[in-house]
Amino acid sequence: MEERIEEPQCPECESKHTYEAAGMTICVMCAHEWDGQEVKKEAGFVVKDSNGVVLANGDTVMVIKDLRIKGTPNSVKVGTKVKNIRLNEEGDHNIDCKIDGIGAMGLKSEFVKKI
Repeated sequence: MEERIEEPQCPECESKHTYEAAGMTICVMCAHEWDGQEVKKEAGFVVKDSNGVVLANGDTVMVIKDLRIKGTPNSVKVGTKVKNIRLNEEGDHNIDCKIDGIGAMGLKSEFVKKI
């Protein structure tokens, strides 16, 4: 019986449609190329913004929608820049941050975009 070797998923678009050529692994869907020998599997969780861009601790993001703050008449306005975010695995708000004029709070990644 012949054993089939599966090609790795694309780290950009997570497509399973990849092939190897000249020592590089190439994604058919997005044309991303990477060294197939140096694929690093992240042991953590991945947080993506509203556009699908992977976020990391220390990134700067922008709010894409007015967000009401529970228990107060205040809200976070569209276009507010949030610097030095921290990713959080626990709870439904996966970004911890401090917003000027408001203070510490949690945001959902689906309402921000990386800048």
